[in-house]
Amino acid sequence: MRSFLRSFVLPGLGAIAVLAATGRVVRLVGGDNPLEDRPVRALQAAFGHRPDDDGALLDPPETRELLDRVTAPLSWYSGVPQTIANGALWCGVTWWLTRDRRSAIAPGAVLALETACFVGSAALVGRPRPRGVWRPEHPHATSSFPSGHTAAAVAIHTTLADLLERHGGRGTRVLGPLLRYGIPGGIALSRIYRGQHHISDTVAGVLLGRWSAAVVRRELLSAER
Repeated sequence: MRSFLRSFVLPGLGAIAVLAATGRVVRLVGGDNPLEDRPVRALQAAFGHRPDDDGALLDPPETRELLDRVTAPLSWYSGVPQTIANGALWCGVTWWLTRDRRSAIAPGAVLALETACFVGSAALVGRPRPRGVWRPEHPHATSSFPSGHTAAAVAIHTTLADLLERHGGRGTRVLGPLLRYGIPGGIALSRIYRGQHHISDTVAGVLLGRWSAAVVRRELLSAER
């Protein structure tokens, strides 16, 4: 129990405090309609998307620009049910392939840590979603800061890359960068482009996800088998 508190609980509380303080400062400095949203609106307008007065216009299904087609599945893939299923799936697959208990619990552990930090910090920040943007999906009721979808995507895919390196899987040189940067980067872009988050929200999500993966790597994957 002491080891668990020292390895996960106390660092998690520290991460919540840092994220909450950062989010409050970002919100205080930039306000609820920050300048960082202007390039997002410009990008959306370039693809023919315009919001209504509430900033939550649902474009008809036939609106299918290239960036729409790319970001829609990425945004869906990062959803809460899909992420939970993804974590459970990779826990099972990792156990089946390695029979290593520490490795098998790593995907679930990193999502649990990331989620706890996200929920705690988001409740303390309470940042509204971007205004005056095109938003094809209804947002969650949680705070916009940090981006939980981005944080979860970075956390689990970085941990999967760590597992691949730990066990010497094939295609590490190709799959490793794709898992660490390609998929999470695409998801972060999709959350911004589709009006779900301010840019700073996703930056915070990336940092939270990377930190969560680093904790799990240190406490579970770097230990002796």
